[in-house]
Amino acid sequence: MTAEEFATRPPVFDPFAGAPGPDLAILKRATELIPLLREESEPSENARKITDRAIGALDKAGLLNVMVPKRFGGPAVNIRTLIELIAETGRGDGSAGWVLGLTNVCEWFCTLYSEKAQQEIFGANPKAKACGSIFAPKGGIEEVEGGLRVSGAWPYCSGSAWADWATLALWTGEHPDGSPVLKLGLFPIKELTHRDTWHVTGMKATVSTTLVADKVFIPNHRIQPLEDLGGEHYATEHTEEPNSRACFIPVAILILAAVQIGLARHAIEYTLLRRATRPVTYTQYMEGKLAPHMQMAVAEAQSMTDAAHLLAARACADIDSAALQRRPLDVVTRARIRMDTGQIAELCRNAIGKLMTANGASAFATPNNPLQRVWRDSEIAARHAQVEPEVAKLTYGQAMFGLDRFSLLFF
Repeated sequence: MTAEEFATRPPVFDPFAGAPGPDLAILKRATELIPLLREESEPSENARKITDRAIGALDKAGLLNVMVPKRFGGPAVNIRTLIELIAETGRGDGSAGWVLGLTNVCEWFCTLYSEKAQQEIFGANPKAKACGSIFAPKGGIEEVEGGLRVSGAWPYCSGSAWADWATLALWTGEHPDGSPVLKLGLFPIKELTHRDTWHVTGMKATVSTTLVADKVFIPNHRIQPLEDLGGEHYATEHTEEPNSRACFIPVAILILAAVQIGLARHAIEYTLLRRATRPVTYTQYMEGKLAPHMQMAVAEAQSMTDAAHLLAARACADIDSAALQRRPLDVVTRARIRMDTGQIAELCRNAIGKLMTANGASAFATPNNPLQRVWRDSEIAARHAQVEPEVAKLTYGQAMFGLDRFSLLFF
């Protein structure tokens, strides 16, 4: 789309026309687990790992394998369902929502490889789980007969404690312009070692460890150029499956902001239910619900969270509709989804911030007040490199003007 075409496009349109909705039955399973996830959130954080009870409940409900193709016994839900599922799980616990999102999207990455690779993963174990990183360490790669021999370290592989496979980026050279030639390889987790490097103030229970490879052989059928993935040129032979045609980078980025919606909803829910009848210190208001500043805070926070949800739903509508119609997403739409991702995170982060202020200093009390965990989880998740809103603005603006260079390698 040129700048002229973008500027003169029809101003009135239905962003959800023809787009599939979420699978409500699957979302209900997540809703039913919210009390358990909240009960386990503090023990999970203290252990720096989601408890066996919480992760087991998610697994038993089938929520850690929702992207597995139907031919392997999975539900293969659409992207709208995945985003809503992450948000709803995040409403129970931020770390659980984050791990669920990263686990499922990495399993979706696995479905884009050849049939041989998919059989090794899901044919052998239909409930196989995956983690991953698109960070690519430089060096440590040797071309050998039939594939690559790889050494390197990949930080922040969320959910690695429960993964059977890892999808890890590989720096295999440079283009003439100096930009890296990147590929994505599938590693059996048993061939990697874990380095405990995730010591942060939020999302503590995600087990986002560094994975280390020491001369691990990766056959060619488990390697794809990241540029091919970014261009929707996948190795899978199963193009009849809608998810095999979903746009790679927009999906990979959008899932990173979905948990923010759930965190903001949790903060709103807590404020409405817990602050309604409690007095506002040093004021005449004996019930929080009667205080104008509290009323305005929850109204604005709800509106901001609704706006974030609508942006996410529109992005899903674009991705799912394009996949169903067998058409690639245009450059401007891809860049806009990158922009929307940053906006979703900022809107929810700011909504939570307003509620923290309205609730006062007690909102930061540890460990009794869950708002402090919601706030910390949101602050950490919002700073993921691929959610960075300023870079997104630059990318989207360049695309709107029809420029042929962008601030991201892929989007």
